[in-house]
Amino acid sequence: MKINIPQLIYDLRAEWPREDRPKGILGSCDHHVKSRGGAMGVPLEDFKFTVEDLAEECREQEGFEDLKVDIDREGAFFALNQNSREPVTEPDELLPLWKILHTVGADWTYYSEMWGGENYCMFLADDPNWEMIIRAQCEHIDKLGCKVFLNTECGHSFYAVWQGIRRFNIPHKFEFRSIVEYYAKWIREGKLPVNSDWNKTGIKFTAQDPCNVVRKSLGDKFADDLRFVVKQVVGEENFIDMVPNKSNNYCCGGGGGALQAGFTEERQVYGKVKFDQIQATGATYVVTPCHNCHAQVEDIGHHFGGEYHTIHLWTIICLSLGILGENERTYLGPDLAEFGL
Repeated sequence: MKINIPQLIYDLRAEWPREDRPKGILGSCDHHVKSRGGAMGVPLEDFKFTVEDLAEECREQEGFEDLKVDIDREGAFFALNQNSREPVTEPDELLPLWKILHTVGADWTYYSEMWGGENYCMFLADDPNWEMIIRAQCEHIDKLGCKVFLNTECGHSFYAVWQGIRRFNIPHKFEFRSIVEYYAKWIREGKLPVNSDWNKTGIKFTAQDPCNVVRKSLGDKFADDLRFVVKQVVGEENFIDMVPNKSNNYCCGGGGGALQAGFTEERQVYGKVKFDQIQATGATYVVTPCHNCHAQVEDIGHHFGGEYHTIHLWTIICLSLGILGENERTYLGPDLAEFGL
């Protein structure tokens, strides 16, 4: 029937009075707009402090003495967005991505205006504020002169920009890309020298396809890049795909604002489909290049008694490179928690 269910839900939500829409999503949207940063309402000065403090910490690690992390550097090739969850609640998760960028010699900067990658105004069906956030980002990045607006590992932040530019006809001079595409590109070019030699015991991995960046936007090309990267890092023989997969993969149940909508039991019941799908692979690790997928896949694993671990792609890349720090292993299981230290 080709019914666009996400658009249907969006249109239905937009019919509600704004103040009656899910409180968690509403609050995140308002925090983003008020702070001109991200959905957690973090002031820019706090973000700057966290970035500078962690950069100093990272420079103490061997091989990263010359690490450069800055904000609003004009002329940088990449402008990188940042989901505000990391600097606020798990700042050590910033370092693996910085290390990857340093390793490949990327010319990058954060941007200050609406720096948070997430966009809950889109989930709120609040067109004016969704547009305002994306338009402010685009205008600021164009002023910096960056060639590529690079989206971090997150599905909905990608879709919010990708679709927002189209929906609101926002002019821009940059190319908008996902960092997962660049992981694959850098591996193919030899700039990111990962290999699977470390995985001598044959630990099994699978990968979640974020709806917003696969089915709703980039399609199987992104899904293929994701699998290429994972297979290069863990070994092709150690990757077990979900069934179905790629553009036909099941939604995890955490997207569309569901994680903040307040219906926890319903979200977990819906997520049982994804849990069973993961369990059927027998994989020990689920690579989830999306913040909402990561949170939901981890939550349903705990809720239904799963034994798998949910990880970011940057974690396993840095583990493969031998550069994953001691404090950057939050989501690894006991089998890998101390590997390579």
